[in-house]
Amino acid sequence: MRHLYPVGRLGFMAPPSKAIEAGASVSLELRVNGEPHAVSVPVHKTLLEVLREDIGLTGTKHGCELGECGTCTVLVDGQPVLSCLALPATLEGHDVTTVEGLESADGLHPLQQTFVELGAAQCGYCTPGFVLAAKALLDDNPQPSRADIETALGGNLCRCTGYLKIYEAVELAAARMRGEPGEPTREMLYGAG
Repeated sequence: MRHLYPVGRLGFMAPPSKAIEAGASVSLELRVNGEPHAVSVPVHKTLLEVLREDIGLTGTKHGCELGECGTCTVLVDGQPVLSCLALPATLEGHDVTTVEGLESADGLHPLQQTFVELGAAQCGYCTPGFVLAAKALLDDNPQPSRADIETALGGNLCRCTGYLKIYEAVELAAARMRGEPGEPTREMLYGAG
């Protein structure tokens, strides 16, 4: 599974239903983390900007803003999408999930919990994108191989870690989500030394 650019099977680049002139604003309702949000934004404003600036969900991070680093990954209808390239005007009727939408009344999502337990983040800036890309993987494949995880997270870049802790966090979360005993091993916590 790779990140979807705002083109593809979800059809995000189809013309919006409203007639739009250059420089115009569009009023629309976005469904983010299960909640409706009415916004009026310039048509050129990206989903990343709307999430952070208009809706106040700052968990999604600005990265390269060129669709190359995966830092801004969100889920649209369960699929990883680079929010720096997606236009909100094309997303009415779709479900957008940000990292804030993963926590429930029961606590952190298993992926969030295992990232914390294993120290899978150093500065943490790229972590929301990794967590959401991993969630899409585990929703489609509850028992991924290490190669599956590497492929699914291949569109996300981290400048701090060596990726091993990230892969282990996804594996541990997958085990817990399958109902298996999910305790971190000594090697996961302290390395192979």
